Amino acid sequence: MAEQQIGGGAKKILYTLNTIRKMGIKKSGKALAAKNACKACALGMGGQMGGMTNELGEFPSVCNKSVQAQSSDIQPAIPDEVFAHSVQEFAALSAREIEGLGRLGSPVFKRAGEHHYRPISWDEAMEIAANRLAKTDPDRAFFYSSGRSSNEAGFLFQLLARLYGTNNVTNCSYYCHQATSEALGNTIGTGTSTVEIADLALCDLIFVIGANPASNHPRFIHQLANCRARGGQVIVINPAKEPGLVKFALPKSPKSLMSGGDEIASLYVQPKIGEDLALFKGIAKALLKSDAIDQDFIEKHSTGADSFFADLETTSWDEITERTQVDQATIEKTALLYAQSRSAVFAWGMGMTHHHHGVQNIEMIANLALMRGMLGRPGAGLLALRGHSNVQGIGTIGVKPVLTEDVMRAIESYFGVSLPNKKGLDTMASMKAADAGRIDAAVMMGGNLFSANPNTSWAEKALENIGFKLFLTTTMNHSHVKGIGSGESLVLPVTARDEEWEPTTQESMFNFVRLSDGGITRLPSVRPESHILADLAGRLFPESPIDFGQFKHHKTIRKAIAAIIPGMEKLADIDVARQEFHITRRLLHSPRFQTESGKGEFAVCELQEVQIEADQFSLSTIRSEGQFNSIIYEEADTYRGTKSRWSVLMNPQDMADMGIAEGDPVDLQSDAGKMIAVAAHPFDIPRKNLMAYYPEANVLTGTDVDPRSFTPSFKSTPVRIRSS
Repeated sequence: MAEQQIGGGAKKILYTLNTIRKMGIKKSGKALAAKNACKACALGMGGQMGGMTNELGEFPSVCNKSVQAQSSDIQPAIPDEVFAHSVQEFAALSAREIEGLGRLGSPVFKRAGEHHYRPISWDEAMEIAANRLAKTDPDRAFFYSSGRSSNEAGFLFQLLARLYGTNNVTNCSYYCHQATSEALGNTIGTGTSTVEIADLALCDLIFVIGANPASNHPRFIHQLANCRARGGQVIVINPAKEPGLVKFALPKSPKSLMSGGDEIASLYVQPKIGEDLALFKGIAKALLKSDAIDQDFIEKHSTGADSFFADLETTSWDEITERTQVDQATIEKTALLYAQSRSAVFAWGMGMTHHHHGVQNIEMIANLALMRGMLGRPGAGLLALRGHSNVQGIGTIGVKPVLTEDVMRAIESYFGVSLPNKKGLDTMASMKAADAGRIDAAVMMGGNLFSANPNTSWAEKALENIGFKLFLTTTMNHSHVKGIGSGESLVLPVTARDEEWEPTTQESMFNFVRLSDGGITRLPSVRPESHILADLAGRLFPESPIDFGQFKHHKTIRKAIAAIIPGMEKLADIDVARQEFHITRRLLHSPRFQTESGKGEFAVCELQEVQIEADQFSLSTIRSEGQFNSIIYEEADTYRGTKSRWSVLMNPQDMADMGIAEGDPVDLQSDAGKMIAVAAHPFDIPRKNLMAYYPEANVLTGTDVDPRSFTPSFKSTPVRIRSS
């Protein structure tokens, strides 16, 4: 196997520099320095403290993901002549190639039965959109949003859908962190993180579980390195030994670069894919056995501990070590480091949520925090590593199928309207309804729903069943050219965040609401999402007492959000005060929980029966350093050493046993589909485990979901390997 790489380093500096040169120094400098929230991950960068400054005021806070995202926005418009090519020709392009075509500069429309998009005027585009939706039964439509949009556009999006007559309003979190929201709502009464970024400077232990922030949240690596530098510990729990989590050369630290990188993980634990519950139970058993629990906190501020502890006693060490393939000594060492910590933060990613028992995974993390009183005080708590820059905000302001009763009534009272009370469809339920022929229209604001779905062949057919699809986007992607079928498809070009005509707001993973100024002009014919939605609402509801034109002014929308959404009261005058803020009643710096009991609630989590046969491997989909969600910027993965996204990462001993050499083509087969001729690549991962890149490997994943979060199991799919 090739020598283990490290994360960051001089190569990343050169990559960033070359990307900035391609964009142009002047354009890139303007984009990065402007007071706009970064459009990449939700860690928190940009806003009123400056484009390259985080919530702590640290400068420069910039990473490859930021630069990659800006490089996409700065592209020129796709020439009209390109649309002389058929949809099928567009579909043959790779994700990277289609992203590199440029920005969408004008509305494009594909008529029913045709095979080409053609540029059209805004007036024609809006007339088509309103006409098609007006002719559709609202129960046979769904509205889907990514986490890229602003709070203002998201609120208007869900309001339009409900006024239209449907609660089929959903977002990308149902395919990422919905398990987090469900689990934390059950255990601590709030579905988001309990810490702010300042808490990371106060802790002496950070768990990084089922996440690879070296690739996906590079700015978080600095917090981990800082923890180690002040004598703290970082425990990484991940089946794969990710190079950037072992050592990372911090680009802005000459010392780190010269020394070959900073140590990140003080302990690296590698359980088998899908066996995290068993590992967490082992840690809990070890804590209990060594009496390393906070009995006073448990008695005063929690319920359900007795049942939880009784369940631990029924789980044997033999079962735990057999399932996880982690020895008891390593698990006890993990528990000991936790027991010795004064203040610990648990951080996790989609390696925890993308399972059929994803909610239980997060409940067990909450259990571990409750056991030692690591909730309800500064420097300790729970941190979900959210992927998109405003995915948390999109949920906060109501882009979801179920709103609480008080929020529904507040909307009705504020606007003097009646909203539908029928239960709405989540993302997978919307797709399954489309597959069954029960969806006639879909409105998609941002994102790439085709590529986000599991079971690619199934997803394509399901989307083809939708007669009219309306997209709002900055660039073209595979959703606009795959799953299109013979129906109609209308794609509208929208402003990027820093191009918005009026300021917008976004929410970080720390519950911090930031204000983005917008104001940059690049393309003359793109429009803000809020303008498009307000125009569409005006055409759909000409007799409504609501003046939808007022919603083109974001201040009007913010006043509505402030009056309707609990905790968002400060949003009303954020454009005047320029005071960014934390949403109230979310950060837990005192042990007051929003549960019905007012206490933290332990959850009993039963181990799931193993559903894998002797000749099968367990596959996890992964993201590379050169991508953001489904957007692909680079084909190679410099950290893992793969040159193609059509690679499968395997345990070296498994490769040797099967007579597979590095680079050999193999086929992967699951119940959902087949991935043909992928190159085998050795990697430090447990036996009988595999990794392959998302979204390419989605062809293998199934449509079964966690029954509580409705999230597919992207991280644990039984597959067989066949030589090509």
